[in-house]
Amino acid sequence: MADKSLVFLLVTVLALVTCIAVFGMKYFSGTRRARLRDAADHDYRELAAKAVKAQEESLAALTALKQQTALIETRLAHVEKVLKEVE
Repeated sequence: MADKSLVFLLVTVLALVTCIAVFGMKYFSGTRRARLRDAADHDYRELAAKAVKAQEESLAALTALKQQTALIETRLAHVEKVLKEVE
């Protein structure tokens, strides 16, 4: 009789340890998954910030190019006017 109770106790303890191990692994995997998701979100935010900065720099460069082009066009119109007067 003592032998059967010892086997029952051992099986019960093993079942409980297995349940605790499964829930522990599930908890740790959930924690790790959340930590990795947070790191990925942070990387995406950094990438978005860099993209915004690059777009702002491109807009500034494009504005400067438009101003220079407008200046060149006015100078060219002036040169054309002078050339027509010379003819």
